[in-house]
Amino acid sequence: MGTKLMKPERFNALHASMKAWSDELGNLLIEAFHYLALFVIGASIVWSAVFAYAGMVAQGHATIGDILLLFIYLELGAMVGIYFKTNVMPVRCLIYVAITALARLVIADVSAHHEAGMGMLWVSAAILLLAIATRVILKPPSDNG
Repeated sequence: MGTKLMKPERFNALHASMKAWSDELGNLLIEAFHYLALFVIGASIVWSAVFAYAGMVAQGHATIGDILLLFIYLELGAMVGIYFKTNVMPVRCLIYVAITALARLVIADVSAHHEAGMGMLWVSAAILLLAIATRVILKPPSDNG
């Protein structure tokens, strides 16, 4: 009794079926990881914002740098929300976060040194460059070309 070899058409059908099943499983695992990662990032942002706010409350007041930090958390949360709903990375939100972080740096530098130096000029130039970048990136690219 010899082993019966599979006919090529049955083999091709089995191969196509297995490939379709593995592609489906792979897509499901990627999507599950995607949602899990977004929830972890979102929870981390909320957690950090709550602790930053609790520190401000314990301090008894909030500085302008503290308020800008809360705006950074807000922008990061909005970015996660946009990405969650659209699956498109909102690059403009990243630029807004960078502008806010640089503005916070300028304010902290002025508060500490009470004078403007060359470093502030470079940071201001970076803010201007980022602001120009937000105008260049007006909207996400469309699929219809």
